Amino acid sequence: MALFDGKVALVTGGATGIGRAAALRYAAEGASIAVVDINAEEGQQTVKMAEADGGKALFVAADMTSSTDIKDMVTHTISEFGRLDVAFNNAGTPGGFTNAVDCTEDEWDTVMSLNLKSIWLCMKYEIPAMLATGGGAIVNTASATVNAPSRRMVSYIASKHGVIGLTQSAAKDFADRNIRVNVLLPGKTLTPMLKQGAAGHNKTVGEFLHAPMKRHGEPEEQADAVIWLSSDQSSFVTGQAITVDGGESLGNK
Repeated sequence: MALFDGKVALVTGGATGIGRAAALRYAAEGASIAVVDINAEEGQQTVKMAEADGGKALFVAADMTSSTDIKDMVTHTISEFGRLDVAFNNAGTPGGFTNAVDCTEDEWDTVMSLNLKSIWLCMKYEIPAMLATGGGAIVNTASATVNAPSRRMVSYIASKHGVIGLTQSAAKDFADRNIRVNVLLPGKTLTPMLKQGAAGHNKTVGEFLHAPMKRHGEPEEQADAVIWLSSDQSSFVTGQAITVDGGESLGNK
């Protein structure tokens, strides 16, 4: 029996990278999936890839800075599939690559809205939907940079620390109602966002590498952790921050 037979999973930021890899894994493990993204072309491609392998999938166009869009994505998912069991809240942005002095208020507000406020709003609507059918599991995306900060990413790193606190608070509040909430801390992974990060530090992707394992992660390796955290294989795990970074947060010494 597949891990998610009869269940419904929602993935934000599901058009590319880690989100796409996780969506495809959910579908392969039997879940009906809602792929949510602002990028309709790539999001529809994720749906086609899932369906080509026999999965059931739906694309939902949504702006993660819009509370209306976030509420509607949950409503749309339930309207199509009848329930919501799993959510991977993964959409985010690296920000503008500035320090605490050079960061503007507009940049700060934009990053906080997409990286932190959106995850609160996602859970605000996902949790009641899960409670209606007996519980569920949520995985939020933060970043391994909370353990090993990169320079000139002040808004990004602050927002990702916030995601950890938000996750832990929600985990404790709903643990006795069969809702588990955990957070993934991905290290440098071969995604479009990694290219943005490298460019923001005036480096190539190859130069933007510090993990002791001497390689970048693959989206599918991050998806493995997401699947474990949102399946019954981790049924006694909640409020935890799981780092998947090839050892980079261990430091250089």
